[in-house]
Amino acid sequence: MNVKLLTVGKTYVPWVKEGLDLYASRLRHYVPFTVEEIPGLKKVSALTEEQIKQKEGELILKQISPQDSVILLDEHGLQMRSVEFASWLEKQLSGGSKGLVFVIGGAYGFSKEVYERANGKLSLSKMTFSHQMVRAVFAEQLYRACTILKGEPYHHE
Repeated sequence: MNVKLLTVGKTYVPWVKEGLDLYASRLRHYVPFTVEEIPGLKKVSALTEEQIKQKEGELILKQISPQDSVILLDEHGLQMRSVEFASWLEKQLSGGSKGLVFVIGGAYGFSKEVYERANGKLSLSKMTFSHQMVRAVFAEQLYRACTILKGEPYHHE
């Protein structure tokens, strides 16, 4: 199964880009992993938050196939410890979907249509992180889950 991290906007913070690239390269030893960045919207000052979510939502949905299992990284999503996430991931990877797509939305979240298409929601924390920072943090957690599943010594319990 292919695993994809789909983000709205470019990763422009240098240390976030370095961290994301590091964990993306490590992840490829465990699963076919890609990062896709949807270009940020231009000239949004005249748009409402709802219009921005709607336009971003249309772009997100174009990057998802009907066979994909879609998981939104959302503040209201399920929270898990790393070991629990590893177990959850193992079930997802053996679930028969063509792809597993994790989505990091824009600054205002997701449109109603994206929520309706999603198969689930995950939250990394009760705290709020920047949409840039979440990219590297999530990639590290995904890598950590893969090492847990392989019984490798990266994670200490």
